Amino acid sequence: MKDLVLYYYEECPYCQRVLRYLEEKNIKLKMKNTRRDNAAREELLRLGGKTQVPCLMIDGKPLYESLDIIDWLEKNIVYVPRALR
Repeated sequence: MKDLVLYYYEECPYCQRVLRYLEEKNIKLKMKNTRRDNAAREELLRLGGKTQVPCLMIDGKPLYESLDIIDWLEKNIVYVPRALR
């Protein structure tokens, strides 16, 4: 089971793409809004080296770019905990 965290903010069109995908597939992930939560923004900077969103942290490793995140989720959906789906 992978530890997944999505860093995002609502106004970002690329984040919206990922959020729509998650909604369509009924996937629930741990999510951290970097505009509303300064600690989340600092955490993203510390872990990923930049504050770019969307960012999917996979076991503490950053994956940027909305289409790459969606592609990873498509290929690895079995790793998303059932309780979070």
